[in-house]
Amino acid sequence: MIRRRQLLGAALAAPALARGAAAQEAARGYPDRPVRIVVPYAPGGANDILARLYGAKLSERLGQPFVVENRPGAQAILGTEAVARARPDGTTLLLGASGPIVFNPATYAQLPYDSLRDFAPVCLMASFPLVLLVSANSPHRSVAELVAWAKANPDRANYGASGAGFQLPTELFNQRAGTRFQYVAYRGSAESTNAASNNEVTIALVDSGPASIAIAAGRARALAVTSATRVPAYPDVPTMAELGFPEVQATLWSGLLAPAGTPTPVLERLAAECAAITALPDIRERLQALVMDPIGGDPESFRMTIAREIEGWSAVARRANVRLER
Repeated sequence: MIRRRQLLGAALAAPALARGAAAQEAARGYPDRPVRIVVPYAPGGANDILARLYGAKLSERLGQPFVVENRPGAQAILGTEAVARARPDGTTLLLGASGPIVFNPATYAQLPYDSLRDFAPVCLMASFPLVLLVSANSPHRSVAELVAWAKANPDRANYGASGAGFQLPTELFNQRAGTRFQYVAYRGSAESTNAASNNEVTIALVDSGPASIAIAAGRARALAVTSATRVPAYPDVPTMAELGFPEVQATLWSGLLAPAGTPTPVLERLAAECAAITALPDIRERLQALVMDPIGGDPESFRMTIAREIEGWSAVARRANVRLER
């Protein structure tokens, strides 16, 4: 009886062992053809720059082209869905930002992808804070002055935002400050930054890249950042926590993901290469010039970040009654 059980166990285990050996062999030869990195945004933005930086390094290190493919549209849903439906063999990857991966699930009633079910996280590349901007000509020179004015003028207070990744953090600020800044939609961070700079809206909470351009040009003033600590590029700008709003923390991020079902050895190789690239001095210097913090990290911590942030921002969306339809 024991002998029969042993033989049966060996027979059942053989296919799994064969699959494991095949996966290991595939990883050793990976990649054996060009790899696409899909960016669900138009060329020229921070995510496009990241994809091209990492793609060039991956090409050098792995001996195959890593080609950036821009597929913008529908709040990054189009490109993100395309990767979710791609063959899980490591030849199609996603430059995934927190917008489509975290904020879309928090706000859309229905999506054609599930961020946790349909993707295998590879590595977090970089993160960046949001900057609370007003026009350089604005009378508001501090968050305290801004909040007092907004409470006294609720019908005049508004904010510009280009997507849920900017709308929800501003609504969180509304909830914690007791204000009622009204949402005005824009198509991109550059547009909402310009709107605040031109006094078309009272404020804009935008990513650090567009903010730094407007600040350097003398068109906008930064009142606060949403990171846990001050940003080296803006050493005189306080954090929201310093100003009495410790819950108003929002750090956006970008990372590399693969379709769910991609062989584990392929994911492990990509994760190791991604972490090594993030540690390179020239990459870190380039990211810091873009006001981004290099991260790296392992796939499991990346997955935990996604799950935690979907839960947290979904709660903010419910309280603000933000629910979107495609």
